[in-house]
Amino acid sequence: MKPKKRHVLLLGMLVCTGMAEAIEPISTSIAVGMAAALTGFLASYQNIFYYFHECCRPEWIHFNRSGLETDLSRKLFGQHIASHIILKAVTGFMNNNNPKKPLVLSLHGWTGTGKNFVSQLIAKNIYKEGMDSSFVHLFTSELHFPHQSEIETYKSQLQQWIKGNVTNCAHSMFIFDEMDKMHPGLIDSIKPYLDYYEKLDGVSYRKAIFIFLSNAGGESIIQTALDFWRAGRQRQEILLKDLEMSLSLSVFNNKQSGLWHTSLIDKNLVDFFVPFLPLEERHVVQCAMAEMAAKGLVPDQHVAEKVAGDLVYFPKPDRVFSVKGCKGIASNLDYYT
Repeated sequence: MKPKKRHVLLLGMLVCTGMAEAIEPISTSIAVGMAAALTGFLASYQNIFYYFHECCRPEWIHFNRSGLETDLSRKLFGQHIASHIILKAVTGFMNNNNPKKPLVLSLHGWTGTGKNFVSQLIAKNIYKEGMDSSFVHLFTSELHFPHQSEIETYKSQLQQWIKGNVTNCAHSMFIFDEMDKMHPGLIDSIKPYLDYYEKLDGVSYRKAIFIFLSNAGGESIIQTALDFWRAGRQRQEILLKDLEMSLSLSVFNNKQSGLWHTSLIDKNLVDFFVPFLPLEERHVVQCAMAEMAAKGLVPDQHVAEKVAGDLVYFPKPDRVFSVKGCKGIASNLDYYT
């Protein structure tokens, strides 16, 4: 016997939204009758609803380590440092049943190097619905926090948004894009939620994930990459220790960044500063090949090289790094295919 839609809806109200606690006891007899009926129904269909409606349960939230590792190795190009850090950090956090604080990642690098893409890969391998999950929340500075004059209102709204969503699901993810365009001081309003508190007003934030995406610090990353290239050293020789200190200082002291003099850095609440290196022409070719496959086309090396070759690179005489990384590759392919 298949459950009727109204049965599934009733079950969802009880198991996913906490409405069972909100039902008023109209009378003892009605309550007992409902309980008896629901007991039989739940015994038969206790897992049915979870296949129809996203809930904060393992059926919908489950970390796929091998999937993340595969995605990072096959779909993210030229980012050996970022791939290593992301896999280690997310795996360690998701495998910890009792983390002491939320996971806080700050991803930095020039445009088109893969920061947004990595946040999507993380969501894809934790949430069944990926970025479409109701437990993944994306904020963009220019859209959600456009006016400096409204910063105090934004602070209050941001606190309420985070508190409400974590109350609904402890395993919530918050992605803040365009941190370099965020008004300084705004992000400090969520500092308590990122700290080592067991609970705040009865809510634990320890299982949440916060990801910051920013172009800030990109200059220091590019300079390090250029120094290695000029010294004749291989890209793979660049290590996190070659970038981490200069990156964090650059971001902290950047007055145009939402992380300028933030207590999140000052109090060491950012777990990892993740550098994204500028991309070389060979990486852009890989992006073009992957994009063709994603479009359902047969990857064509000649076309990919043509697309990559027509982009702008710097330093100009040597054409070492792509100015826009892989950004715009999808639209460029439309012209060549």
